Amino acid sequence: MCGIWALFGSDDCLSVQCLSAMKIAHRGPDAFRFENVNGYTNCCFGFHRLAVVDQLFGMQPIRVKKYPYLWLCYNGEIYNHRKLQQHFAFEYQTKVDGEIILHLYNKGGIEQTASLLDGVFAFILLDTANKKVFLGRDTYGVRPLFRAMTEDGFLAVCSEAKGLVNLKHSTAPFLKVEPFLPGHYEVLDLKPNGKVASVEMVKYHHCRDEPLHALYDSVEKLSPGFEIETVKSNLRILFDNAIRKRLMTDRRIGCLLSGGLDSSLVAATLLKQLKEAQVRYPFQTFAIGMEDSPDLLAARKVANHIGSEHHEVLFNHEEGIQALDEVIFSLETYDITTVRASVGMYLISKYIRKNTDSVVIFSGEGSDELTQGYIYFHKAPSPEKAQEESERLLKELYLFDVLRADRTTAAHGLELRVPFLDHRFCSYYLSLPPDMRIPKNGIEKHLLREAFEDSNLLPKEILWRPKEAFSDGITSVKNSWFRILQEHIEHQVDDAMMAAAAQKFPFNTPKTKEGYYYRQIFERHYPGRADWLTHYWMPRWINATDPSARTLTHYKSDAKA
Repeated sequence: MCGIWALFGSDDCLSVQCLSAMKIAHRGPDAFRFENVNGYTNCCFGFHRLAVVDQLFGMQPIRVKKYPYLWLCYNGEIYNHRKLQQHFAFEYQTKVDGEIILHLYNKGGIEQTASLLDGVFAFILLDTANKKVFLGRDTYGVRPLFRAMTEDGFLAVCSEAKGLVNLKHSTAPFLKVEPFLPGHYEVLDLKPNGKVASVEMVKYHHCRDEPLHALYDSVEKLSPGFEIETVKSNLRILFDNAIRKRLMTDRRIGCLLSGGLDSSLVAATLLKQLKEAQVRYPFQTFAIGMEDSPDLLAARKVANHIGSEHHEVLFNHEEGIQALDEVIFSLETYDITTVRASVGMYLISKYIRKNTDSVVIFSGEGSDELTQGYIYFHKAPSPEKAQEESERLLKELYLFDVLRADRTTAAHGLELRVPFLDHRFCSYYLSLPPDMRIPKNGIEKHLLREAFEDSNLLPKEILWRPKEAFSDGITSVKNSWFRILQEHIEHQVDDAMMAAAAQKFPFNTPKTKEGYYYRQIFERHYPGRADWLTHYWMPRWINATDPSARTLTHYKSDAKA
């Protein structure tokens, strides 16, 4: 996890523009660098480093002697870089995983490069010999990337939008900043004056398709067919592999643990593999909640079962409410459920950074979208409609859960790893017959639970624990986070403000006082940028006015509101 930033064709003083790059310094607390491009005085790169791999030669932009015309700034981890290096007999100059991008590009061009990368990434690649600039982002947008481009060819790129919004350009006093689409790469021509022209934007991978890099990985051969025992075995093999490849780091590994199915499976598998790898430090797990919260109790049970060094972080109403402003600033969104669920994750990340030396943090993000874990999937009209919805959610992860997971951890200089969004695990799961993946016997994610039933990784009551809304699971049995927020906001937003909401916020008009309150905070930090969020996250197939799971009739919370 790092922060990347670049300008091409700037009309303004670069030393002034570079101040904007400091807005993302939290993403790389270990070192930073600004570097001008030889021969292009109005082009430069900015890089904030979190040193996770190759402490000595990991600074960026990466340049190697063999390709002096290539400049690479990237944020991410390429898990298969060693396998590709060995297969193609590339001569490495560093131990940095991202160096593989330079070799692949030189060998086969940008499309093959993007398709062969097994990992999470956002990159800016400059080829001064062929006068090209390339931007690329991983399939699910696990690593963030924003771009701004003017009609006269000024291009600005950054890991977070906050590093672009204050930039100045002569022809565009208000730069249009937008997220770069996941699963795409863009090709741009570099002109002699440093400005660029977009040539094409290409979607190189769909989550349903087996990735091209599967040809070069070492996963044991999967058994064919859809017999239930075959499928369960294949899922275990692929999940085990998804965790193993993500052990690639020189820093201490920890895991967020809510006590729900997803984070518990990740934590249990991770600990098993760390023991096999004979890692010498105790494995730390982290849970957050208010006193008596269901998540804390469940996480404690899991931690005792697997034997981790477990940390419980308690927070109260006031701390949660006070964090909202900085959380929305970090997130760069006003989506209601994203903001609600981010407070706990932001506070626990703050604790990890301050009190431990765990830097690489695993979590269970992506599972609900992939394995149909949201409670409203019980209402799906057919398995085929449920499949469509699952793929839609995966496609939009970069606006919601993946955005939350990245920003809340990156705000405190941590790197998040999300094994459920492994390319091979996802493509296999999505290849299964639709009726295998739907909720069964009133239980969501039935297939995933069934796959690990005989593994002894988790206690049965955790393996079959019903879905908990994150913003409910972290709160006290006596009072839910949902209700705490409503009570606070009731005093902040009155009926007259709501009556004028459509006039004040014509785009994505908030329908609730909570939505209005978050939007006000967002507009204070990012005025006129509401279009970063295309729509609010809402459950389907029901007449919902609020995204909370607790508004659904199927919802069974341990924390009765």
